[in-house]
Formats: sequence, C-alpha cells, structure tokens
Amino acid sequence: MEAKPLRAADEDALARPIELARRFLDNVETVVHGKRDRIELVLAALMCGGHVLLEDVPGTAKTILARAIAGSIDGVEASRIQCTPDLQPTDVTGLSIFDQRKRDFEFRPGPIFANVVLVDEINRAMPKTQSALLEAMAEGQVTVDGATRPVPQPFLLLATENPIEFEGTFPLPEAQLDRFFLRTTLGYPGLEEELRIVEEQRTGHPIDLLEPVLDLTDVHELRVAAQSVYVDDLLRRWIVSHVRSTRELEAAEIGSSVRGSLALESAARAWALLRGRTYVVPADVELLFTPVVMHRIVFRPSFLAEVRRSGWAAAAARLQEDCLALAPPPGR
Repeated sequence: MEAKPLRAADEDALARPIELARRFLDNVETVVHGKRDRIELVLAALMCGGHVLLEDVPGTAKTILARAIAGSIDGVEASRIQCTPDLQPTDVTGLSIFDQRKRDFEFRPGPIFANVVLVDEINRAMPKTQSALLEAMAEGQVTVDGATRPVPQPFLLLATENPIEFEGTFPLPEAQLDRFFLRTTLGYPGLEEELRIVEEQRTGHPIDLLEPVLDLTDVHELRVAAQSVYVDDLLRRWIVSHVRSTRELEAAEIGSSVRGSLALESAARAWALLRGRTYVVPADVELLFTPVVMHRIVFRPSFLAEVRRSGWAAAAARLQEDCLALAPPPGR
C-alpha cells in the first residue's frame, strides 16, 4: 500500500526544495559518474544531519565525492584527515597553545571544524582517536580542555574503510558504528563511465571546474523540507516494526537500536524528496534498509561465515527477507 500524497498546497511548498535537490545531485554527478543512487544516499545523510561510512577499495572516488559535495555549496569549508596509528586526538580536535605575546592560551581548531570532513581509513586510527570523532558526530560539538565548541553547520562527516586490508587496523566498536547514519559503498564505475573519466582527466580534473549551485541557506531549506515529507502513520508503524524485527533474528546477537528506527524514517523522507516526491512509499524503506540498518546489528559467527561464503550483498538480501517475513510491509 502506498502512502498517500500530500495536499496540493504542501506539494507547492516542496517544489523549490525538490528543484534544489535535483540541482545538487546533477552538479555532483558532473564529477562522480554513474553513481547517482550512491550520491543520493550521501545527500540524504546530509539532509538528515547524519554521517556516512564508505567501505570501499582505493580509487573509487570517495575523496572526489566529498570534495564535490563541498564544492557544490557556496561558503562551505572542507577538510581531510588521513588516519594513521600515530594520529592523536588533538590532531583531529585541535588544542590550546600558549601565546607568548598575549600571555594566555589560544585555541587552534583542528580539521574537525569544517562543514564537510573526510576521515580517510578511519580504522587505521587508534581507538582513542576514533572516539575523538564521536562527540562531534553525535552532539555537533567538540570538548577540548574543558571548553565545548560547536562544529560548523551543516556538518557532514564521511569516513572511509578499506574492506580488504586489515593489518594494522582497529575495527570500529559497535557504539561508534551506530553513530553513522548509513554505511554504503561506491564501487567501480561501468565501462562507459570509466571511459568518460579517462577522457575527462587527460589534461586535468573536472573537480577543479566545479561551481557551487547552492548556498548554506539552501541546505537549511533542504533539511527543513525533508522533515516535511509525508509519512503515513501505517507506514511509520511498519518502519519501526521492520527495525524491531532485527532483534528477533537468529543470525543477530544484538539487533538494531532505536537509532535505526529514527534513521530509517528520516532517510526515507530525504530519499523521497531526492526522488522528486512529497511522500514516502514502502519501496523507499526496503531500498534503504541495508545501508541504514545493517551496520547497527551485531551478527553471530554463523552469519559472518555465510558472508564470507556468499558475499555481503547476497547475505544481506537474505537477512532482509527474514525481516520482511517477521514484519511484512502494509498490504502484503
């Protein structure tokens, strides 16, 4: 059963945000080719005030995606943190330095104080450095030397992990994984897209020519608009039941937290807006379930063995079918 659309007046009110979202997507896609659905996921996180974990091999445009998002918004500051085992928490948050002239301590902000922050190979940082990101991700602020300072808004943290190399890494604990709004992968481009990339980068990179198409006010408008997208009460009840079903799975040691329900409902609203709709349909929820909820589940060794045998995509699809059997969508 589809959620009913909003009234005409509400549709008119969301017409401009839908156009802004389309313009934003089109601009980012001029430098990240053939990954529109993945770009939509990341922009949905931005619109919901969430953060993204990208698990992918090197060379799949993760850094370019972060730069393209930042470059599409006028007045936005971007930064990059390359994680290594010797990276200290203060290298991320900043620290207070004594100023001889003023004879007082002066705070020097770290790279976390930016609107779009790319944390490259987050699992190579020590746990104490990983935890330094937790407050910024969860609370939108950083506490250094007893003083709390807000990070700029909007604030989007994109963290990357290499899923095939584990030597010298420190896996993210479950509590920190739960702070990520969604987890996804970009993957390699198709043949035609890769040919286009090779052609475009013969004499430079198109990211250098990217122009902003939105400003900070527009981003705020997108965030407000995403909250206004209609979700039917019946559909909202199913979203919660769908997430709760993960706590009954045989494959799960611990099911998704309540943050999973909150994130899935918010993501469905933003996704509908990005798709040019003023209302959420069950297909939105089913599509978003894996990137939004799966990383919030602690799996039993039997499921992890199945992942190694059949691959993550196939194992996740079967797990979602089990969840749908426990909590079928409206009308099924």
